[in-house]
Amino acid sequence: MEHLIQLTNICKSFDDNQVLKDINLYIDKNEFVTLLGPSGCGKSTILRIIAGFEFPDSGDVLFEGRSMLAIPPYERTVNTVFQKYALFPHLNVEDNIAFGLKLKKMSSGEISKRVSKMLELVNLKGFEKRSINALSGGQQQRVAIARALVNEPSVLLLDEPLAALDLKLRQSMQLELKNMQKELGITFIYVTHDQEEALTMSDTVVVMKDGTIQQIGKPTDIYNEPKNAYVADFIGKSNIVSGIMKQDCLVNIEGVDFECVDKGFAPDENVDVVVRPEDIYLVEPDKGKITGTVESAIFKGVHYEMCVVAADGQKWLVHDTTLFDTGSRVGILVKPFDIHVMKKSV
Repeated sequence: MEHLIQLTNICKSFDDNQVLKDINLYIDKNEFVTLLGPSGCGKSTILRIIAGFEFPDSGDVLFEGRSMLAIPPYERTVNTVFQKYALFPHLNVEDNIAFGLKLKKMSSGEISKRVSKMLELVNLKGFEKRSINALSGGQQQRVAIARALVNEPSVLLLDEPLAALDLKLRQSMQLELKNMQKELGITFIYVTHDQEEALTMSDTVVVMKDGTIQQIGKPTDIYNEPKNAYVADFIGKSNIVSGIMKQDCLVNIEGVDFECVDKGFAPDENVDVVVRPEDIYLVEPDKGKITGTVESAIFKGVHYEMCVVAADGQKWLVHDTTLFDTGSRVGILVKPFDIHVMKKSV
């Protein structure tokens, strides 16, 4: 199958700072892809290269097999929604959305038809004549999305468009964006540093660090099967501890052997072990594989977040709906399929 977009061996530097290092990535039609990573990891630079606002030092950008390097931004079938929405304050909602269509000298009838369709899509029907300054942050964001989509691009690029919104509105807009993408059937490429956004909306997540891709996969695979300690730590809360892979399906943690499901490691190989807080069971001390003391307990709404300190000083983060009081002795149990063994991080 031919990919919609391919980035091959992309490198990019600003002055002496190399922000992208040999990036290889493909994106398919109708896919919701999220570039996820901390500030400065290169994710927005990838977006700008796809849009044509930046050019790579080496490598190529292919769109349906055709190189885009000589194609200016306005001739690419992509549109961008920025973190700062860049709306025109002197134009009302309707005129903001119609701006690009008027530049293309479309007929007034076609413009009216497209703008009406977009207003319905972003739930702003009846806001046509409203001033931009009279809109809330969430409404302004909807206008920015409608303005980008009204040109019927093949790809919509979104550079942290929800960052300025409060938590409740941000969560609501995550679902709206995913629904829009499904309804329109176009490709969304989304940039964020927020793990929840990436896991909630994406078909594919691309985890980045220091200009390199660490892992590409479905949200469930990224969360449950991280490739290394960086990905495990960045995607949700994790317990990452050192271990020794005694043999296939048997790992030693803190001097205790745990059954697991991982294979293919050398005998007695040093490894990193990931256990998610929600996968730890607290039991009576004599029933646990490891024993410890509850150091702290915080109510998080749907569960308690507890820190258990083992005898050797290792701290275990635990999420449980049952509260174990601070200072109480507990045992720790983990099921084999909830233990994820990885190659030792360099």
